[in-house]
Amino acid sequence: MFEGEMASLEALQTTGLVRVPRPIKVIDLPGGGAAFVMEHLKMRSLSRAFVLLVVISWCSGGLSSFLSQASKLGDQMADLHLYNQKLRDKSKAEENTVGRRAEGAEPQYVTKFGFHTVTCCGFIPQVNEWQDDWPTFFARHRLQAQLDLIEKDYADREARELWSQLQVKIPDLFCGLEIVPALLHGDLWSGNVAEDDSGPVIYDPASFYGHSEFELAIALMFGGFPRSFFTAYHRKIPKAPGFDRRLLLYQLFNYLNHWNHFGQGYRSPSLGTMRKLLK
Repeated sequence: MFEGEMASLEALQTTGLVRVPRPIKVIDLPGGGAAFVMEHLKMRSLSRAFVLLVVISWCSGGLSSFLSQASKLGDQMADLHLYNQKLRDKSKAEENTVGRRAEGAEPQYVTKFGFHTVTCCGFIPQVNEWQDDWPTFFARHRLQAQLDLIEKDYADREARELWSQLQVKIPDLFCGLEIVPALLHGDLWSGNVAEDDSGPVIYDPASFYGHSEFELAIALMFGGFPRSFFTAYHRKIPKAPGFDRRLLLYQLFNYLNHWNHFGQGYRSPSLGTMRKLLK
């Protein structure tokens, strides 16, 4: 778990586009278990600040400051999601440049979906084996993996039947869509976002290269982020046709993941989302 988190923080930090705690070392403890040493940041919770500022809405100056930080984070996340695409465009341009100087140390465009190591979303390990095709990666390594755990623990007949109908329809949600692998935080809910005196900070990632829209699903769930975050984000990455239905598909992963973490309370939203996608 810690090794996956460290690799995720390193990947995010390398872009220079988002602020994360600097990872230092994963240490095996003599008595068993491990510790993860990283940079200490004096962080304040953005989500808690938002709740408090809404309750005391007369504090308009503080609310304005919060919304500004959320907007800044939306802008930064869009830049992060465009980072690999810009590497691709730069690589293509350099291919046509005579006498281009080789710079092997520069970041390279990532052509596939996945990650170079296992990461954990919560306590569940995620297989990140590289795939050429995003719908295949997502169906196999995210949805099917979660449903396999549900089958093992609950043997839920309705989940099994709905999934057998849904999985064959997943490719239809991506028709005509070009998806460039984007480096994702992987678990960008409001509890994994904060700020310090220099601006927004994101932490506790489960990174991989995937579809940028996947990142927004959990950001809209469980309290979510303010509108200013999404407004800033979509200025740089506008919604593509079919966005809302794909968002449901990505939210399904998060409901299934919560079902596996927290139990049957998440069965109803999981199955309800599958039914909506089948309509």
